Amino acid sequence: MTTFRPSAPILLVLSTLALAGCAATGTTSAVEPPPTPVGSAHWKAPPKGYLPEGAAPDAMKIVAPPPAVDSPEAAAERANFEATRALKDTPRWTRAVRDADLSGKEGFRSYACAAGVKIGPETTPTLAKMLMRLIDDARPVYNPAKDFYARKRPASGNDAPICVPRESWIDTNGSYPSGHSLIGYSWALILAELVPDRATEITTRGREFGDSRVVCGVHWPSDVEAGRTLAAALVARLHAEPSFTADLATAKAEVEAARKQGAPEHCPTAP
Repeated sequence: MTTFRPSAPILLVLSTLALAGCAATGTTSAVEPPPTPVGSAHWKAPPKGYLPEGAAPDAMKIVAPPPAVDSPEAAAERANFEATRALKDTPRWTRAVRDADLSGKEGFRSYACAAGVKIGPETTPTLAKMLMRLIDDARPVYNPAKDFYARKRPASGNDAPICVPRESWIDTNGSYPSGHSLIGYSWALILAELVPDRATEITTRGREFGDSRVVCGVHWPSDVEAGRTLAAALVARLHAEPSFTADLATAKAEVEAARKQGAPEHCPTAP
């Protein structure tokens, strides 16, 4: 398996974002106070997903094993972890803190800017619930692989800065594949289907969302790449569920109505 490579070397991309102050999509305005890092005690159980038991795509067959600990790929990823610690307290770090929060407050807002749609329970209630239900659907996709590979996270066994509170899961929850990346890219794929004229901005936001896990220091780049691959499989499988396609149709109408209300607030540029 090759090491995750975005459109340019990740450190160069992230340094550019830090100097610019925010990404071109999905970043809140600079006047807002920095977010508070979210710990596991914050999370509430998401609503039940769409997939019946046993219907989740098999991650063990879809993605290859992570790089071996003594491989050149793993060595490059360790060097990348050390280098990206320099992003602490930069605007890109602040973006990563926000992206660590999968709740509607932060997750919906970042994707709303990319989509040019005010996403939330008030404006798009069906869509908002759909995105949260995907969190539940993602778990049976990534959890078996996490348990099987039991890959140590980059922050495990050291005291390097990370953008989330240091809690026990850092050492006990497997790193491969990234659940956050899977969920975030699934959101992007669905939103791009609903707002196809913003597909570039939305999928870019989905990529940045996964990159944030590398910035945070809680995932290796190859974890993030695997999460994106699994997102494609999950969203494809969801389209076979009548309840999902019915909600997708309702969400389409919600989005069309919400777009007429104007662009979201706190975006760096008007969509």
